[in-house]
Amino acid sequence: MKERTSWRLALIFTVYIFLIITFTMVVSITIMLLLYHYKILSGNPHGVPFLILACISVGLGTLFSRIAGRRIFRRIDEFVEATQQVARGNFDVRLDDDYSTIKEMKIVSHNFNRMVQELSQTEILRNDFVENVSHEFKTPLAAIEGYATLLQKKDLSEEKRSEYTDRILSSTRRLSALSGNILLLSRVENRELDIRTEAFSLDEQIREILLYTEHDWSAKHIELDLDLEECEYTGSQDLLGHVWHNLIDNAVRFSPEGGTIGIRLKKEQDCVRVTVSDQGPGIALEDQARIFEKFYQADKSRSAEGNGLGLALVRRITDLHHGTVELQSAPGQGARFTVTLPAGEPASRV
Repeated sequence: MKERTSWRLALIFTVYIFLIITFTMVVSITIMLLLYHYKILSGNPHGVPFLILACISVGLGTLFSRIAGRRIFRRIDEFVEATQQVARGNFDVRLDDDYSTIKEMKIVSHNFNRMVQELSQTEILRNDFVENVSHEFKTPLAAIEGYATLLQKKDLSEEKRSEYTDRILSSTRRLSALSGNILLLSRVENRELDIRTEAFSLDEQIREILLYTEHDWSAKHIELDLDLEECEYTGSQDLLGHVWHNLIDNAVRFSPEGGTIGIRLKKEQDCVRVTVSDQGPGIALEDQARIFEKFYQADKSRSAEGNGLGLALVRRITDLHHGTVELQSAPGQGARFTVTLPAGEPASRV
């Protein structure tokens, strides 16, 4: 494609130059013949000095080249000015795709506009990321500062002292989880992890995570509805552990007291499906499209319980394994997340 495009550009410029030279020669000869016809020049017109004809041709050729190339060079000047605007941080600049009659110039303009649009979206995401991180860090830090100030009171009862200490510990754990998730998400997105694939028991890994989170779901008297087939899977055991932990943690967090969480593991011929469902409040349709975005939380009233990075990690890790994660939910009907991982050789997946 690149060679064909270069050949077309070369052909266009060659035709341009050929037409200019031909036109210049025709005009030059016509002028010389008119000069002889009206007796301005004398002698045999067939013996016109080559130097005079060459000078006229060069002059006219230069003029016509300037006129013909003005449109192209104006477009190049606009492109240079636009790139300078982008370098100064202006991502609103755009080039007119339909301005040029040359296909390659249209492609350059179109790709430039796409690039600037992507840069603009990246800048918005970066600003949102910084704002969200600042907010997420500010809330627990303010809580730690406030409770630490209260602990300085000398007449504080032992019960209050224990309560404030627990809240400080809770805030520090939230900060630790937030910083850990940010680091892990950044490393996953930038492929900076040394991803080690290995064969392991997927059903056993899910059971271990359920045991690890037993304190959380047993405190809410949640029942578990398990259907886990034996499954030997080859992938990143550490990263997939984050997927199941986040999905189960979300299910526990949003399940009502005495609710039920369903977890299914089914091994099919070409894939493995893991489904985690709850009986929580569900997710509105307008929120479902953004639920996997970083820091996005559908339930704003419960934002203190999480940081909006769990599902973003689930999506990135699943993508890394060339799998998919799907959500089925409706307000008041709970939520069901289905992770589908392809079977096959690990080298073709991770």
